[in-house]
Amino acid sequence: MRYRINKKTGDRISEIGIGSAYMYEAGMEKAAKALRRACEGGINYFDLAAGDGSCFPIYGEALHDLRQSLFYQIHFGADYAKGTYGWSLDLDTIKRSVELQLKELRTDYIDYGFIHCQDEIADWQVYLKNGVYEYIQSLKEQGVVRHIGLSSHTPSVIQQIMDEADIDMLMFSINPAYDYGQGEYAKGSVDERYAVYRRCEKESVGISVMKPFSGAQLLDAALSPFGRALTAYQCIRYALDKPGVLTVLPGAKSLEEVETLLAYYDASDEETDYSVIGTFAPPQASGKCVYCNHCKPCPAGLDIGLINKYYDLAKAGDGMAVEHYRKLEKKASDCIACGHCDRRCPFSVRQSERMREIRDYLDI
Repeated sequence: MRYRINKKTGDRISEIGIGSAYMYEAGMEKAAKALRRACEGGINYFDLAAGDGSCFPIYGEALHDLRQSLFYQIHFGADYAKGTYGWSLDLDTIKRSVELQLKELRTDYIDYGFIHCQDEIADWQVYLKNGVYEYIQSLKEQGVVRHIGLSSHTPSVIQQIMDEADIDMLMFSINPAYDYGQGEYAKGSVDERYAVYRRCEKESVGISVMKPFSGAQLLDAALSPFGRALTAYQCIRYALDKPGVLTVLPGAKSLEEVETLLAYYDASDEETDYSVIGTFAPPQASGKCVYCNHCKPCPAGLDIGLINKYYDLAKAGDGMAVEHYRKLEKKASDCIACGHCDRRCPFSVRQSERMREIRDYLDI
């Protein structure tokens, strides 16, 4: 397992976490074995937006003795009063739901208390009016909530809430379908979505990724909006390559599914290479580097994807990206303009020209 640091909180978070939407379907015994195996494999981050309230006792039974070494996302707005998942903006309902979850999880604190599922600005306004955000803040002051997160599918809403609230983690839906305007939660343009990634990186707000497989549609050619299947490993790497991303949270409910996720680190570069998405990227994505590194190896030894990432972040105002760039052994000025990367780029980026642009901007 590899880990990334949330720069705002100092938490060391596994690149692969677990989403709990379907965990309850396995039942106590099988789900508990899957959770224990996940922890043995180094997974330490779990999202608790469960599909059913019966998931919480499973976590409580399986992981209570490991609690201090784990991170839980708990959502202020996910309601389990009727057993299955429901959504609420009512303060009293949310209080009861959170208290129940804490009891059944066998814990007395929440690592990341999430402002839950804010897809419309009207939702946020009601959230504020009803005192839910104030309630989360009060629990943070008491030490019950350690950090505050935000869950949303909508870039414009994310931007406004980040302007108005102190956010430590964003839960956002990231996959090629949504980034390229395909699917129910494909909200925002290519540029609007990438602006969220870059802002999070700049402001050290970590991103935990929901729906990395677009509800499994991307894994099935018959269901994929692109007419061809991607693998789970391609989708995971795609999300992890985005600025700001700390962890990807696929749903898992069985020991076999957990083993498949843990085997991600045994996969070859070819197995995780997602450059095929360049063949069905929309026109507005053409010419934009997505840091897929399909251009490797560079004859001059440049890490072209990383150089592009630092440049894009620097243009967005991220001073740390400039410092990171200047520490690179090979910079844009070392480009020999051989055209190898231009020929290999599936997104039609003229990387040799872009290296000159980056050189003029950063190599000063």
